[in-house]
Amino acid sequence: MQSIKNYINGELVDPISETFIENPDPATGAIYSLVPDSDEPDVLKAVTSAAEAYPAWSDRSSLERASFLSSIAGLLRRDLERLSLAESVDNGKPVSLARAIDIPRAASNFEFYATAIQQFSSEAHPMEGTALNYTLRNPIGVAGCISPWNLPLYLFTWKIAPALAAGNCVVAKPSELTPMTAYLLSELCIEAGLPPGVLNIVHGYGHKVGSAITRHPDVPVLSFTGGTKTGATIAATAAPMFKKLSLELGGKNPNIIFADCDYDTMLDTTIRSSFANQGEICLCGSRIYVEQSIYDKFRRDFVARTAALTIDDPLDEKSQLGAIVSKAHMEKILAYVELARQEGGEILVGGKQVYLEGRCRDGWFVAPTVIEGLSSDCRTNQEEIFGPVVTLSPFESEEEVLGFANGTAYGLAASLWTENLTRAHRVANHLQAGIVWINCWMLRDLRTPFGGMKQSGVGREGGIEALRFFTEAKNVCVKI
Repeated sequence: MQSIKNYINGELVDPISETFIENPDPATGAIYSLVPDSDEPDVLKAVTSAAEAYPAWSDRSSLERASFLSSIAGLLRRDLERLSLAESVDNGKPVSLARAIDIPRAASNFEFYATAIQQFSSEAHPMEGTALNYTLRNPIGVAGCISPWNLPLYLFTWKIAPALAAGNCVVAKPSELTPMTAYLLSELCIEAGLPPGVLNIVHGYGHKVGSAITRHPDVPVLSFTGGTKTGATIAATAAPMFKKLSLELGGKNPNIIFADCDYDTMLDTTIRSSFANQGEICLCGSRIYVEQSIYDKFRRDFVARTAALTIDDPLDEKSQLGAIVSKAHMEKILAYVELARQEGGEILVGGKQVYLEGRCRDGWFVAPTVIEGLSSDCRTNQEEIFGPVVTLSPFESEEEVLGFANGTAYGLAASLWTENLTRAHRVANHLQAGIVWINCWMLRDLRTPFGGMKQSGVGREGGIEALRFFTEAKNVCVKI
């Protein structure tokens, strides 16, 4: 049984309490590792370490900082197979998905910001011979980075890389449900020679570790990805302390399909946007709206394609859907399916736990589920389920579907399928979402801003937005 360690001041250490959390493999239900049950003293130690490392790290040139990030990226790519297997076992996702998406993207995050920081520029504003204003963008200090369990290393590095590139030191908390690749990353940071204290990784529960990071007075900047309820709690603590805050929260994303779409491409992509990573992606399209004239055809084809998806051992290369991350989350998903029945929905396919044979006989699997017949304002269509569950609804007009699409408290992402260019731009402009994909899904450029509207978050990540977030702007005015 492997015992994971915290990474503090450049060393791998046990929690001060010497207590641990059991970490199960979602595909088997069996405990396979132990996670530090860290608490406030561990966080205090990590913040002290980061604060002591900050002056020297922030004084390094952007080129020097970039060289460390590039080295870490190279090690991530070197260990692709090892990290992919670890991510699959820890999270339950198919190993093929981790190999194709999660680990390469984690490496890309370090590579991108290693380059971006060397091109990060600021503004100058001459005052017609009177004075010259220029803007400095300085690192802030110790950054707190708290990431979720659905894309563990992918989203962990999405925060850490720009914070380090900008000259901050970091105290980071991965999810206690999926800590393994963050732990392996700490080993690679040691191998890369990252100076002690620059990055600190403290494992444990959110109400202990996450809360301690959030309220620590020497952590002036916080980046969090996770549920909207937790985000509200963090904001309530951080706002009175005037911390700089970025929150990437939940989504209830619409997928709008007009009759003039490229049907085959749309159908292929909609299967993926509905059920990739077992639907455990904040960007999945969980509400599918289809123009009435093609609704019956789409329903027939989509249900057939859904029923044909392979649910199997995540370590099997043929598996298309793996295990749900935890037993509790599986039960939550199934509870929403039962709620949909109570609200008058018809389960067209799925809607049940899947029992496999062999080593995965005790694992947590849910069949991909398609539901129709629900009103747009019911709980199933309003609340984030975060699993392989989608609803189908027909629409008659552009105005009607915009009302449906915008009619939730969330505003993270939306997908739009049409070959009418004018309509595409018009509808995209009126959708209340931070990201709108037209005739595609999850096509991501790291230079673009990422984030949501309404209860889907505050602030933007990605590209220059992340570097701006992890720095403070200072205007310098020089009289001529």
